[in-house]
Amino acid sequence: SPARLEALQADVQAALDGVNRGMSLHRPESELMRLNRHPAGVPLPLSRDLFQVLAAGQRVSAISQGAFDVSVAPLVNAWGFGAEKRRQVPTAAEIQERRGAIDWRGLRLDPGRRTAVKAHDGLQADLGGIAKGYGVDLAASAIEAAGLEHYMIEVGGEVRTRGHNAQGQAWRIGIEEPDAMPQRARAVVPLSGRAMATSGDYRIYFEQAGRRYSHEIDPRSAAPIAHGLASVTVIAGDCMTADALATALIVLGPQAGWALAQRETLAAYFIVRDADGRLHDRASDAFAALTQAA
Repeated sequence: SPARLEALQADVQAALDGVNRGMSLHRPESELMRLNRHPAGVPLPLSRDLFQVLAAGQRVSAISQGAFDVSVAPLVNAWGFGAEKRRQVPTAAEIQERRGAIDWRGLRLDPGRRTAVKAHDGLQADLGGIAKGYGVDLAASAIEAAGLEHYMIEVGGEVRTRGHNAQGQAWRIGIEEPDAMPQRARAVVPLSGRAMATSGDYRIYFEQAGRRYSHEIDPRSAAPIAHGLASVTVIAGDCMTADALATALIVLGPQAGWALAQRETLAAYFIVRDADGRLHDRASDAFAALTQAA
């Protein structure tokens, strides 16, 4: 009924708004900003939502050896992709000053007490590579709570599905062609009961002196990625995990990212841009198996 649909839309929007409110770097009163202002060494009790997102982020940091790192906020700001929107190459001194604060291991989580302790005051978390996926998961939970068994939810390139489409088949989800204007799908993936997220170097960037600087920052080099991996798509059981893994893999690049995907049997699809600007696709074994089985 229209009333039921309206109530469901309101529930989905409330789930997305709640994540945005709690995990935003642009709202001084958000729970994430409270954590960023919190003094080191003092446990801060966290909401279930924020704790879950930070814990998932720490798991992805561990398997990617810090390629995904929630403490990257000072670098994101230095490059002008955070709250400070200046979009220019920072000086070596600015980078040096901020890079000492970057280390995901400086955030200690206690699952029993649901608290976080920062090792130093300078630790600042940025959930840009994971919170949107969690929002999609909460929206999916709201849809399932309403009793719907077949749905596809997509928010800015993050997707979660269940059941089948109107034709009774798996949902068909496109992987965007990097740099294409107008946008078009480069590959189409059958997806049912799983989530999918894409990280790309072509979505948000600035150019200076003929060079493109992507918003995907490598916490280890303290600079935007520069290795020709244009996009990585990951399929996982939940969108939060897919989102964080896609971020980790694009930071790792075409060789190390591929090696991690194969080692951890991640379902990942890589689109690599060669020196001439041509695109080459490569699916991990787990991705190929999943998409052939559907």
